[in-house]
Amino acid sequence: MKHRVLTTLITAAMLGGAAHAQKTQLEFWTISLAPLFNDEMNRLVAQFEKENPTVELKWVDVPATAMEQKLLASVAAGRPPAAVNLSSDMTVKLVQQGALESLDLSAAQKKLYFPSPLNTFTYDGKVMGVPWYWAPKVVAYNTEIFRKAGLDPANPPRTIQTLIAAAKQIKDKTGMYGFMPNINGISMLYVFQEAGLPILDKSGSKAVFNSAEHVKVLQTYVDLYKKGYIPEDTMRRGFTAATELYSAGKLGMLITGPQFILRVQNDNKAIFDQTRVAPYPINIAGNVIHTGLMGFMVPKGVRDKALAQKLALFLTNDVNQLQFSKVTKTTFPSTVKASTDKFFKQGGADAVSQGRLVASTELKRAKDLTLVYPDASKLNKVFKDNIEAAMAGQKSAKQALDDIVKAWNASL
Repeated sequence: MKHRVLTTLITAAMLGGAAHAQKTQLEFWTISLAPLFNDEMNRLVAQFEKENPTVELKWVDVPATAMEQKLLASVAAGRPPAAVNLSSDMTVKLVQQGALESLDLSAAQKKLYFPSPLNTFTYDGKVMGVPWYWAPKVVAYNTEIFRKAGLDPANPPRTIQTLIAAAKQIKDKTGMYGFMPNINGISMLYVFQEAGLPILDKSGSKAVFNSAEHVKVLQTYVDLYKKGYIPEDTMRRGFTAATELYSAGKLGMLITGPQFILRVQNDNKAIFDQTRVAPYPINIAGNVIHTGLMGFMVPKGVRDKALAQKLALFLTNDVNQLQFSKVTKTTFPSTVKASTDKFFKQGGADAVSQGRLVASTELKRAKDLTLVYPDASKLNKVFKDNIEAAMAGQKSAKQALDDIVKAWNASL
């Protein structure tokens, strides 16, 4: 009898182990969401596993600066994640490097998303990813620094020109920096487009951003940098450094997606309490706000493409996009139904609530201005290197743009 019971227990254990061993191991990667959003990511893992009992899902968070290389390495090794969170500019480069699978979406699945965000991840007629979240830029500003500089906290800047003037006044009167513009990397391409200036000709085969108007825009920032109105690490660390500086109470205005106001609240409650939020100044000529879009893609070489696509669709469905927005408090969904929720129209006295309400009014002008062109990685480096040379005074603004355009047109 003892032998029979023991045999039964061993058999049951073996069967249980076999059932566990048969579970499909999946991973999905996100960009810089830990530790603020651990609970929400773990909720998604639990929910997907509940709906798919044969799957064991793992969430991995990756710093933005490491994502492209880590993904390329995983694809080369034949061990990519099932779904990966990428920004639109990362996606362009990885599509061109053959690192992503195209998706096979039905008409009904496509209709879940707004056409513009879905189109951002569509290349040569192929859908290469599904859109997730985005958030138009706002201007968070420190009311105490405004007062010390003689500026009216109830009347924040409404144009790029008055924003620059306010930044100069803050530096002149307080010694602190007024702002840290988003001009590192290839961000000047978005600055040009927001100013209503073209990057490529109508055929898309010729770079045209070395006109007198383009030179004038770049020169504005070169002069600010040269005269000490912009922090020295603006070109190296971008909005990461800006958020740190603002949270430390050493920056007058933070130009950022409203989701990063949460980081200020997390890092320095006193500065958060002094913060108010204003709309990002619209340039009338462009009438557009570059709004970087996040999405989920399926990497090349996944073992079960259908299951990977199912995961990407799950992560970006109406219910989960709305829930993510409620957790972040400041990001907006790219699905039609979730976007209509009354949550996005709720105001409030704190900076996070203000940021959400302000950004919701800007959505009609929001557009991801990322451009698709061949050899994006190479051409983006040429752009970045020459803009940095202009900022450092190694080239004139005109020479830098002429050199970039010449190099681009040799490749386009």
